[in-house]
Amino acid sequence: MPGIDVHQHLWGAPLIEALRGRRTPPYLDGWTLHLAGEPPFEVDPADHDVAARAALVRADGLDRALVSLSSPLGIEWLPADQARPLLEAYHAGAAALPEPFGSWAAACVSEIDAASLAKDLDRANDLGRGFAGLQLPATALADRAGYRRCAPLLDVLEERDLPLFVHPGPAPAADAEGPGWWPALVPYVSQMHAAWFAFRAFGRERHPRLRVCFALLAGLAPLHGERLAARGGGRGEVDPNAFVDTSSYGPRAADAAVRALGIDVIVHGSDRPYAHPRDLALGEAAHHAFRVANPHRLLNGEERTHDAA
Repeated sequence: MPGIDVHQHLWGAPLIEALRGRRTPPYLDGWTLHLAGEPPFEVDPADHDVAARAALVRADGLDRALVSLSSPLGIEWLPADQARPLLEAYHAGAAALPEPFGSWAAACVSEIDAASLAKDLDRANDLGRGFAGLQLPATALADRAGYRRCAPLLDVLEERDLPLFVHPGPAPAADAEGPGWWPALVPYVSQMHAAWFAFRAFGRERHPRLRVCFALLAGLAPLHGERLAARGGGRGEVDPNAFVDTSSYGPRAADAAVRALGIDVIVHGSDRPYAHPRDLALGEAAHHAFRVANPHRLLNGEERTHDAA
């Protein structure tokens, strides 16, 4: 089985052109990215060079990398008439990516349209470039109301036996005045923390067969199992179909996640080009589980080959 990175970002030419055609966030001015909740960001064009990025996948010792629309851009939350052209541009660029890339679909969350998602999935399949599943922003899945609103999209995934990837969403506009690292360390992490517990409280019961992966170790939410138990939330039994990716974290956080969740629900996600793979120093068995066995189970629903720790 090939090794897989479930979490990368790579903009195709259609999305770059669409972002440059806008004058309000999110938009590109040359290679300067403007978002409502972050300081202007100077994009390195080399980060979106397809050939160079493909070489990095091979250099990482992997056979496949899944690209997603970066939800902090805020595209999914735009009014539908603005979101749809950008989503179409993203999907067009993703469908044109060569091997070793695959991709996650994206969907508007300001106006839920399950029929459009189904059409996007069908179109990709017709082109022979089927999507791995659907990415949604954590800000759309932070509470009971979010899961109620997004249920039609998640129903489509369950019907097709496709997974959900939960990624940090846009930072509040006020955060644009803080240091450049603030959005990644505060709103992104808190969003993922909320999304993890919202899925436990509201999502799993409504979607019992859904496989889901939370970026950046779910903001380290799984480490709060002891507090959950102390406050009456149960002992925090491991959900075998709720995964977390390792993006932006290193050995200490990964080791703690293994202790909290076991080895079977942790998958390799690098968040390239915004972060890079790290040696997690957990041994060959964990290395294989994170990069090979667990991503395959996330994407294909395969049974575990060993018990959780």
